[in-house]
Amino acid sequence: MITCFIRYEIDPFKKEEFAIYARNWGQAIPRNGAELIGYFGPHEGSATTAYGVYNIESLADYEAYRARLAADPLGAENYQFARRERFILREDRIFLRNLSLPHAERVTP
Repeated sequence: MITCFIRYEIDPFKKEEFAIYARNWGQAIPRNGAELIGYFGPHEGSATTAYGVYNIESLADYEAYRARLAADPLGAENYQFARRERFILREDRIFLRNLSLPHAERVTP
């Protein structure tokens, strides 16, 4: 299993457009084969940094997933929405492995 971290630089005056984009991926990503952890937008601190995070089995599975996502009606519309509204200024993608597994159970006081 690998985790894809997408770091976005977004237009600070178009945070709501990014939120719509994120909610759309919340529907399209899981139905096309990736385990969505979430999309995260500015809250405190930077007004321009956002993240998308999801798990996928392998880079080969990622390639097939990307093709399905591009063919998905909501996925295709979301790509076009981002291009049309231009709220994403920069997008960087990195794939990492979780090296700390297995985790202990969380203890609550």
